Amino acid sequence: MPTSAGTPALIVLSSLALDCAGRRALRITFISGSGSMRPERSSALSRRARCEGKHDCVDVCPYGVFEVRRMDDPDFARLSLLGRLKSMAHRRQTAYTPAADACQACGLCVVSCPEKAISLVRV
Repeated sequence: MPTSAGTPALIVLSSLALDCAGRRALRITFISGSGSMRPERSSALSRRARCEGKHDCVDVCPYGVFEVRRMDDPDFARLSLLGRLKSMAHRRQTAYTPAADACQACGLCVVSCPEKAISLVRV
């Protein structure tokens, strides 16, 4: 379908590839006109200022992406005053993602986090 300038319009179609359990694992985007397909991966990101280290993400993640441990000093220093006080109230426990490469973006951690501290981001 040509545009008013005479160049072909790009049509973007997306579909989700599902893993064997029916969870979203990979988003495939096909852009017609260019004929290319490119995968878009997502991974879990934990916001330290919100995380209270309750282990829900560790318990629910089937891929072993998360660990809850004492917050590193540089991460603690970057928090706001309110964030530091909240972190100290929870013994500076927070979720880290040492195995982020194993994340399949199933979203179980996002749903299970009581503080809404986890989101899926494109990598």
